[in-house]
Amino acid sequence: MGSIGTCLWFDGKAEEAANFYVGLFENSKVGEVARWGEGGPYPAGTALTVQFELEGRSFRGLNGGPDFTFNEAISFELFFDTQEELDAKWDALTADGGQESQCGWLKDRFGVSWQLIPNMLPSVLGGPDPAGAARAMQAMLGMQKLDIAALQAAYDG
Repeated sequence: MGSIGTCLWFDGKAEEAANFYVGLFENSKVGEVARWGEGGPYPAGTALTVQFELEGRSFRGLNGGPDFTFNEAISFELFFDTQEELDAKWDALTADGGQESQCGWLKDRFGVSWQLIPNMLPSVLGGPDPAGAARAMQAMLGMQKLDIAALQAAYDG
């Protein structure tokens, strides 16, 4: 059996999205780009598919048209040790039309859903102190971008 990849359906912005994502992550690159010829739904030369890698994971962007859009049923998770790292990715992903949601979720300008998660989150949501875990959960439910210090402070009481 071959490897498993992920195909993301875009409405004319697959190449732009691939370049954006590759710019956000080290060890990432755009690979083969197949382009529409004459008679397609997009102008000749527009990307049909764009292969790209993010941190060693394979993706393919497909310019398939407006029939399908992204929703929160599928999201990409990013994990962080520091608030500074989380803030930088949050700002980049919400820039230029991205949308903040709640509890660490957002949509980028292409409509792709992301979860930005502090690595410490499981230890405060499922820690040995049930009252602390409840406080941390309540704090998280009131946040858009997750705040590591505030989550820890809520847990600590």
